[in-house]
Amino acid sequence: MSDETTAADVQPEAEQAQTEQPDTDQPETEPPLGRRGRPFDRKAPFMVGLLGGFGLLTAYAASRIFLSLGGTLVLIVVSLFIAAGLDPLVRWLERRGMRRSLAVVIVIVGVVGFIALFVFALVPVIADQVRAIGSNAPDWLDRLQNNRRVRDLDEQYGFIEHLQSFVTNGNFASRVFGGVLGAGLAVLNAFFNSFIIIVLTLYFLGSFESLKKAAYSLAPGSRRERVSKLGDRIIEGIGGYVSGAFIIAVCAGLTSLILLFSIGMGRYAVALAFVVMVTDVIPMIGATIGAVIVTAICLSNSVQTAVIAAIWYVAYQQFENYVIYPRVMSRSVEIPGVLTVIAALVGASLMGVVGALLAIPTAAAVLMLVREVFVKAQDER
Repeated sequence: MSDETTAADVQPEAEQAQTEQPDTDQPETEPPLGRRGRPFDRKAPFMVGLLGGFGLLTAYAASRIFLSLGGTLVLIVVSLFIAAGLDPLVRWLERRGMRRSLAVVIVIVGVVGFIALFVFALVPVIADQVRAIGSNAPDWLDRLQNNRRVRDLDEQYGFIEHLQSFVTNGNFASRVFGGVLGAGLAVLNAFFNSFIIIVLTLYFLGSFESLKKAAYSLAPGSRRERVSKLGDRIIEGIGGYVSGAFIIAVCAGLTSLILLFSIGMGRYAVALAFVVMVTDVIPMIGATIGAVIVTAICLSNSVQTAVIAAIWYVAYQQFENYVIYPRVMSRSVEIPGVLTVIAALVGASLMGVVGALLAIPTAAAVLMLVREVFVKAQDER
């Protein structure tokens, strides 16, 4: 019985082995373009040098493209920051039971209405007051010459004579911008950039959620939830900083408007208050620049008004730095004071005023990532 079973089992195996043997009588078919050779050795010196050279050329080309698109990238980044600043208002309307699409429309209409109101109501007033400041500048220089201390300094350095000839000789604005054509191109470029920022901001605000989802989808699935939470935290901080900086600047502008009307400088109040509001957005030095400009123009009216303005701005800056700023920014930007100064200096040296504006929220985002990712990873080791 066992012999029959063994023979029955061996016979199929022998047949299977016979069928698996290749038929050596049939010639192997040759590919029409020949057989592939051995692949190149990627560790060979030639291949390493060739791939390294292509890598350097690619990096150089990418850097050139990045530098050529620097202005456009700045407009995109600024628009994203403004959209992030308006997003909390959209989410506030959503929490009140409003659909996001309707909330975005309301915010967009409000922003466009505010810009239109500013253009049609305040721009003509500011332009007239700036023109009045320019026409009265020579008379203010004459008044400065009558001051004994200023006259002593002028005898040593002669700066008032050069300043007076610069203001009175020809078009002041054209000389600053390098001719009439240069001034026109500078104004046109400023309006064009402002229009691009407004349009991009509206688009980004309308598709903010879809942009976030698209960015988060690039992360691995196992880490996507954490990346989403960290990204939402960063965006929330940026939005809080932008909206907070706007609130602080509006407070500085309104208080300056009240001050200027109170001390008899109502003729230039709107223009100077707007200057203070714009410069107050710049971290660290913006408030000081606005205060110096207002105080210098008040000095042309009388020494008393200049002293009142100087005392007011010194006191207001302390109030803003220690009361208003911490209360407005405490929920959005958690960053030490020394890091704020360093970030603003680095940002200003790299990208000027725009870099100084973007440096603080960027530093806060980097610091948050270091705390949440790197430090916690080190603690778990």
